[in-house]
Amino acid sequence: MRDYTRRELLATFLGLPAATIAGCGQTTDVAELPPGELVGSSSNIGHRLRDGLRITPSRDHWTRHRVVIVGGGVAGYSAARRLLQSGWDDIVLLELEHAPGGTSRSGRSEVVAYPWGAHYLPVPLKENHSLLKLLDEMNVLEGFDAFDEPVVAEQFLCRQPTERLFFQGRWQEGHFPHSGSSAADRAQFQAFNRHIDDWVAWRDGSGRRAFTLPLLTGSDDPEVTQLDQITMSDWMSRHGLNSSRLRWFVNYCCRDDYGMTVEQTSAWAGLFYFASRIRRPGDESQSLITWPEGNGHIIAHLHKLAGQKADVRLGMAVTEITPLADGGIDVVAVKHDAKSAHRFHADHVVFAAPQFLRPYLLRYDKNAPPFIDKFEYGSWMVANLHLREHPRASSVPLCWDNILYDSPSLGYVVATHQLERNAGPTVLTYYYPLDGEHPKQERRRLMEVDRDGWAEIALSDLERAHPDLRGLVERLDVMRWGHAMIRPRPGFVWGGARHEAIKPHRGIHFAHTDLSGVALFEEAFYHGIRAAEEVLAAAEAPQSL
Repeated sequence: MRDYTRRELLATFLGLPAATIAGCGQTTDVAELPPGELVGSSSNIGHRLRDGLRITPSRDHWTRHRVVIVGGGVAGYSAARRLLQSGWDDIVLLELEHAPGGTSRSGRSEVVAYPWGAHYLPVPLKENHSLLKLLDEMNVLEGFDAFDEPVVAEQFLCRQPTERLFFQGRWQEGHFPHSGSSAADRAQFQAFNRHIDDWVAWRDGSGRRAFTLPLLTGSDDPEVTQLDQITMSDWMSRHGLNSSRLRWFVNYCCRDDYGMTVEQTSAWAGLFYFASRIRRPGDESQSLITWPEGNGHIIAHLHKLAGQKADVRLGMAVTEITPLADGGIDVVAVKHDAKSAHRFHADHVVFAAPQFLRPYLLRYDKNAPPFIDKFEYGSWMVANLHLREHPRASSVPLCWDNILYDSPSLGYVVATHQLERNAGPTVLTYYYPLDGEHPKQERRRLMEVDRDGWAEIALSDLERAHPDLRGLVERLDVMRWGHAMIRPRPGFVWGGARHEAIKPHRGIHFAHTDLSGVALFEEAFYHGIRAAEEVLAAAEAPQSL
């Protein structure tokens, strides 16, 4: 941990000048903070794995299974669900953390459940059959309309008012900073939307859209894939889109979905963010499905489903995965105390973990595949602030999504909003992406600040919009995500690395959202199904003599 003074901390992570810092809440280096703690992720055992931790299981800790799934995030549970649907129930799912879900995990207080990461899901287009089947299974859908588009039950759609922006000292409705905008700003905003509509309407020679969810069902035509060679900033400049307000808006969207700025994000990924979520040109983006705990609600459903027949083991860190010469694969996992280990002998393995772990767990391959270095991961801090009362009302009421224009954070979402509670206790989930140019340096910056430091950053940032906030917070917990999401830099999505990484290897099948190059629920869910179907196909294939 680095020993920051309060002034250094706020200047470094909020960019606040000394005069502004003096006006934020406490003025001393030791500000009064609410109680709280660091919650996950299990970086200590993770670092021991990185450093070569090995424990040999005793003979009475060996078991045989048909499939072992490594990773209890969306992809892992999606794979388990697909295998269970096919009648395979001799499945073990191993997850490092004590809670399921990966970056879709959630928490719960006496007041409300709340997210620790992903907190919404756009209503899928009708072509995304697998995801729509899951939502129907969860009783989220009421049916389909005359155009076969899904109809989501109203209680699951993000309720109004949805979003607001703290801009020039006041709250305004919506994400785009319309207040005081010039005619040129508005014209460029409209021009940008026309470009998006053009891509929504675009079809290749096979009738495929340019941008779809999941992305592998979209077009790989060179007219589309060449967008991956430039940044979103370059693309905007080439189209004369230089309005500072429009730039801020698009930059916010890239940081929101990818934890990256427009100068870092591939133009393909930047346009994908907008166009993949629009049904037809001229339509608004698809409505959002959400729950107080965000996508943790879906994880709870998948976890319960898997637990009915599969053997789900949380708090188990996989240390090595070894294909055997005579067939089968050995998987060794240890508990967090690193004092005992278990060996699982499997016919098949689904590696539903990020690719950066591959060299540490697949130790039989002494030389890491060259494509691994192409996978970059961004760091995030997420804080949950437990309030005894909603912040003081303003001219624009508290929304589900609340954004601060002059902040390096993404603002916060309100857990009780979906429950139609506009007063009383609530939980605010605050998101801060570390979007510097060098991911390793950003991870170091994330980890060198402790719970109290991040709590002070969150409070000082938010109290500029809510002067009464510090006195309302009863508890503030922090999650530090060191490898939160894949970074779609130019050349990565269509550069070949993820295509190589996705290939099965010696009975190991890979499933994770990083194999798409964008960290979205839809992509992780798709890869889990794809890997499970690879396992099913491999089991049915004739064995070579």
